[in-house]
Amino acid sequence: MSEHELRVSKIRNGTVIDHVSGGQALNVLAILGIDGEAGESVSLGINVPSDRLGKKDIVKVEDRELSQSEVDVLSLIAPEATINIVRDYEVADKLRVERPDFVTGVLSCPNRNCITQANEPVVSKFDVVDDGVRCTYCSTIVREDIADHLDVD
Repeated sequence: MSEHELRVSKIRNGTVIDHVSGGQALNVLAILGIDGEAGESVSLGINVPSDRLGKKDIVKVEDRELSQSEVDVLSLIAPEATINIVRDYEVADKLRVERPDFVTGVLSCPNRNCITQANEPVVSKFDVVDDGVRCTYCSTIVREDIADHLDVD
């Protein structure tokens, strides 16, 4: 394979999520609710060489553009990611993810004593801090393995 050859074919319409930290592509699919059952056409590149990251993952999802809430959650596990919106084989829009100030209802708190773990109608809320996320209710901080706490359907 030459240096300029594509490892994964282009898509006509959809979203390309590039510069995902190596090994996180399957977590990206979980965030997007892609489990293979709905018949989405998805291409993955896992641990692809990258000058900037060393190794990166690439996720291409045909015929789908991401919502802002999906991009917000994605930014937690892939802060270096770029989102390319593709229309008719051309990049129509390109943006870098930006970490939000908080996320609601997408992570579960690991603290068993947190109100969100009780049988109460409380939706989880995490403040995004420099080195992770902090539960708004109990102040538990999650710095590593944020993807292990994803609460997405």
